[in-house]
Amino acid sequence: MRTNRQGLIVWFQQMKNLKQIKRYGHLIYRSKKLKYAVLYVDQDELEDIQKKLMKHSFISKVETSYKPFVRTNYENSKPDKAKQYDYEYKMGI
Repeated sequence: MRTNRQGLIVWFQQMKNLKQIKRYGHLIYRSKKLKYAVLYVDQDELEDIQKKLMKHSFISKVETSYKPFVRTNYENSKPDKAKQYDYEYKMGI
């Protein structure tokens, strides 16, 4: 069974609080310079985790990722002619 996951972008004030943020989901990325982290959580627990994170005083903002809702099947994509030529060359046509 596959669980649907969604990303959360958590903006915080200091890096030392990152350990507490990691408890809420799977930490994928953190930026020291811009002070944000990307967490992946289950979609059914998303709103609860968002509310719990916002209760902390060191968290500035929590945003959700729209990646699961973006369509990735492209209909009118044209094949690259260079790739097509390479494929034919390898096949010996």
